[in-house]
Amino acid sequence: WLQGQEQSSLEPEPMQEYEQADLDAHKGKRLLLVDDDIRNLYSLSAVLEESGFEITTASTGIEAIEALESDGPFDLVLMDVMMPEMDGLEATQRIRKDNRYKKLPIIALTAKAMRDDRARCIEAGANDYMSKPVDPNKLKAIVGMWLRQA
Repeated sequence: WLQGQEQSSLEPEPMQEYEQADLDAHKGKRLLLVDDDIRNLYSLSAVLEESGFEITTASTGIEAIEALESDGPFDLVLMDVMMPEMDGLEATQRIRKDNRYKKLPIIALTAKAMRDDRARCIEAGANDYMSKPVDPNKLKAIVGMWLRQA
């Protein structure tokens, strides 16, 4: 879910200009969005498509691996951690075992936000971690950062 901006009119929005300029350089990049909640797929897809990304969705880790094989190549993966059939951690581990995807940026998404979640995600092979609800500006900033490094 997206988190609304609750800033007073006196607070600056320093990331907004940076993000748009940064994301303009990445228009047309292909992202794989993996989440079993259709509401998350819809809201995150909308934010990312507005920024010029081409989005492919999957609802399980198994579908994510299949999408990488059949619909790839992708420039970045946003992977929910808690999903049925195959969770995001196992899917990330399997993806990392394939040499073709060693450098593919994977950002883990989780609603639990437990203290050790970040370490578990990184250990599984994710490059970064975001907790839900996802702030649209933070999402765009993190996606832009990892695309620049890829």
